[in-house]
Amino acid sequence: MTFEEEFRGVIGTSVTESTPWWPETPSHSNRPNIVVIVLDDTGFADLGCYGSEIRTPNIDRLASDGLRFRNFHTTPLCSPTRAALLTGRNSHNVGMRFLSEVDTGFPNCRGQISATCGTLAQILDTNGYATMAVGKWHLAPLTETSHAGPFHNWPLGRGFQRFYGFMGGVTDHYTPELVRDNTRIRRDFGDDYHLSEDLTDEAVLFVREQTSLAADRPFFLYLAFGATHAPFQVPVHLVEKYDEVFAHGWDRIRLERLQRQIELGIVPQGTELSERPQDIPAWHDLDDRQRRVATRLQATYAAFLEHTDTQIGRLLDALGGCGVLDDTMIVLLSDNGASHEGGSGAMQVLAPYNGLSEELSESERFLEAAGGRTTAPHYPAGWAMASNTPFRRYKQYVDGGGVNTPLLVRYPHRIGDAGAVRTQFVHAIDITPTILDVVGIDPPRSIAGVPQRPMDGRSVAPALDNPDVPAGRRTQAFEMFGHRALVHERWKIVAEHVTGEDYAQDRWRLYDLHTDVSEHHDLAARQPRLVEQLAALWWREAEANGILPLDDRPMRDMLNGGHVAPAYRRTRWTLYPPTYVPFGLAPNLARRAWSCRADLLAGEGDGTVFAQGSALTGHGLGIIDGILVYEYNALGHRTRVSAGMPVPTVPARVEISFRPARERGGSVRLLIDDVTVGEGRIPLTLDNVSFLGLAVGRDSASPVLSAGVLGRLLRLDLRLLEERPT
Repeated sequence: MTFEEEFRGVIGTSVTESTPWWPETPSHSNRPNIVVIVLDDTGFADLGCYGSEIRTPNIDRLASDGLRFRNFHTTPLCSPTRAALLTGRNSHNVGMRFLSEVDTGFPNCRGQISATCGTLAQILDTNGYATMAVGKWHLAPLTETSHAGPFHNWPLGRGFQRFYGFMGGVTDHYTPELVRDNTRIRRDFGDDYHLSEDLTDEAVLFVREQTSLAADRPFFLYLAFGATHAPFQVPVHLVEKYDEVFAHGWDRIRLERLQRQIELGIVPQGTELSERPQDIPAWHDLDDRQRRVATRLQATYAAFLEHTDTQIGRLLDALGGCGVLDDTMIVLLSDNGASHEGGSGAMQVLAPYNGLSEELSESERFLEAAGGRTTAPHYPAGWAMASNTPFRRYKQYVDGGGVNTPLLVRYPHRIGDAGAVRTQFVHAIDITPTILDVVGIDPPRSIAGVPQRPMDGRSVAPALDNPDVPAGRRTQAFEMFGHRALVHERWKIVAEHVTGEDYAQDRWRLYDLHTDVSEHHDLAARQPRLVEQLAALWWREAEANGILPLDDRPMRDMLNGGHVAPAYRRTRWTLYPPTYVPFGLAPNLARRAWSCRADLLAGEGDGTVFAQGSALTGHGLGIIDGILVYEYNALGHRTRVSAGMPVPTVPARVEISFRPARERGGSVRLLIDDVTVGEGRIPLTLDNVSFLGLAVGRDSASPVLSAGVLGRLLRLDLRLLEERPT
């Protein structure tokens, strides 16, 4: 009861003359628990129950006890799918057409979910559910993800009562940036630490606490793994067994997966593979060294997925052990198709993320350690093609490979034909309406006094009971980077856009999804009138769902352009130890002139002035053996510039200035009390230096310098200068 509720008893002068009254406590015990598990960048064909040779017995158990959906769609990128999943609205309508890093100044791309589009957690929270999010969030502007807030876009501001995980889109699985509720936490990461195991520990604890302490209260658990997004980091001993499996290459794996998909009923008889993209070489065209590296990278990915499956098994066992497994509706999906962002493959994913190709000899150097703490792997794009069998293209594209992903639902109270495959069209926006339908809650017209936009999705709960019930919607539009698609009844049109070209010049392809689920046969030339009609329908859907204006800037430009949030345009920071600036908010020093001054108190001893990044790649300034040292680690290639004299033990000011060169490198100057004491050149700097942020007065969790805490550091002033590369 709140103080605003009307008291219905009687109040006299004393308790003996008064009548107490208590409001009825609503019972929610008849409602099911809800568990939503989100995998990251996992392709349509990667799960065993979808035709893969990768061992996923626990996910397969969900399939045998529940339903697999063949015709499930997402957006082709993570933040938009998560926004659509949790709100039941199209990502453009909620303000998340792209990643949460970017606000383009238009309503469809604010980098956050509109308050008019409440989340499933907010709805369930107000209807008696305990709610917890575990894992990847990536739905708050990264400029708001420090422990200084604001917090209204954090999970606790969006209806979750508890949160444990990481705020951005990617992190290191051995030394992640972690948040509990609204607080960033520091912890030591032992040699046996792994993020997926840690997240599962928290999810299992939540289940056990809820069923122990509030058994009559249903719960909603949102478990979003960082896996299987690169970097593929997994205990090395799990990798080797997959080498022989993938030694035959991606072309053969695609054929074998398609055959199994047909046998499993995932795709119909007669389904053909989409053609191999021109930028993907045939496996037999690689030389022996290239094949060996590519095989090990895919083996690492497979082990990463199997390791994730093991964690899902632990959660299922916990639900069963607490006696609530069959009273829980479990939904498992991937947020988009497999990623081609690894290019030709790398042991250090920041190489392709920086537009660089890793030398084959460098990849070979880390071959046996792939997946371990000294690596951050990503496979070649050819394996992404195989992951998305039988579809074309990958993440970032609106072809089937980008937007057709696995969806499994387990809920025995509604599913009578366990193990079956459903063919109804379902989109991520349909998940929240479906869950609300199952638990018997109507979408609210307002949340916290804010009127709510009607949901775009429709419940597909009838399909849980009936394999023949029609899909809830006939039409769905897609867009990413100017690529466009529309599914309308049995038809799909796709226009692959080239940056900078006139949209009117884009050529639409046409597919009949009833007879060609892999989008292999383009019928546009045979039915130009139908293409014209569907294209006109796409424009109508675009206007109705906030897709306009179209924006075809590539991802690199979107992330590094001047249109991003004002905090990214900041040019000066004054930081006091032991401040930590998280990855999404850390100063971007790439290809910029910058300087950093640090005021030191009197004292002795070594320590870190600042460190940005990790032991794998990063840079930092510190005092080592009494000498001021700057070190830049570019993908394992270290360059050190040292001062020619010791740092005084009296109060002093140490400084570093950096001037960029025409290419990626630059020159460094070290100063003590305004006197130059060292100079040098850094041959290579990175645009994206790490997945970890900037630590002041101490090293990061994955040490850049291994110099320890600098107790005499008073403050640090970091400035971006106007000078640009010449």
